[in-house]
Amino acid sequence: MKLLIVDDDAPLRGRLTRVMERRGFTVHDAAGVDDARLLIDQHAFTHAVLDMKLDDGNGLDIVPLIHERNPDCRVIMLTGFGNIATAVAAVKAGAMDYLPKPADPDTIAAALLQQGDEMPPPPEDPMSADRVRWEHIQRVYEQCGRNVSETARRLKLHRRTLQRILAKHAPRP
Repeated sequence: MKLLIVDDDAPLRGRLTRVMERRGFTVHDAAGVDDARLLIDQHAFTHAVLDMKLDDGNGLDIVPLIHERNPDCRVIMLTGFGNIATAVAAVKAGAMDYLPKPADPDTIAAALLQQGDEMPPPPEDPMSADRVRWEHIQRVYEQCGRNVSETARRLKLHRRTLQRILAKHAPRP
């Protein structure tokens, strides 16, 4: 089992590489689209975990390159910017699954190793609704350049309410 991991988040990429190697994968990792292209030219991967948004492009650009070498490669997309449109685009491009970040390595491994069209089992310890809400607010806040007023407007929250939420620590997962 040959696995390609493409993510511009080096600590996540390193952690995921170690976990997947312990699960029996031969892992090659890349920080971006250009590095991934070089690896795809050198190896025929059976599995791939790709980040949607990369510093030098988009993970969707890598999917056709992988499938050109190995049409049976099982591709999983990860993203910190989950929405329906990007999930549909990932599946249309050829990804088998689409997981929001932060994704648990066990969930990623289950998605990579699942057979056929069966649904993977539900996570043992899913994120709480409060944690999902907090993650979403943080993501929008970062996308708005850490501008509280703009973030409050987009989330349809009162500015002071948003400031109180941002001042608190993250809820437990």
